[in-house]
Amino acid sequence: MATTTAAQRREQARIEYDAFLRGCPTNQLLDRISDKWVSLVVSALATGPMRYSDLGRKIAGVSPKMLTQTLRSLERDGILTRTVTPSVPVRVDYELTPLGSNLACLLTAVKDWAETHFDEVHAARERYDTESESGQN
Repeated sequence: MATTTAAQRREQARIEYDAFLRGCPTNQLLDRISDKWVSLVVSALATGPMRYSDLGRKIAGVSPKMLTQTLRSLERDGILTRTVTPSVPVRVDYELTPLGSNLACLLTAVKDWAETHFDEVHAARERYDTESESGQN
């Protein structure tokens, strides 16, 4: 019986990735990148590096705790880098990595789609709600 190396096992697992399976690592990654805050942070950084406070101002409604958690998870995943410049006060900049820039193309397109088509979605919701209410009476 032939043995396989760790690299061969990883390559075989990569070929067999299936995001539809709950336990698949790609399912977990898809869950991460489909988060609202991740989409907004990545889209904001698509225009260039930003400081923490700039991100907090740009992304309305994000709490400091959620912004910090999102930035840490994206840094861990290799989507962005955090650069600390020693000064008074300390300056911290966030910037997309090449991997993050690749993802930004997709997430920015989704954000743009939402902004472009919201009126249509809102109208569809109102039609659905009206039809649902009239069907219940």
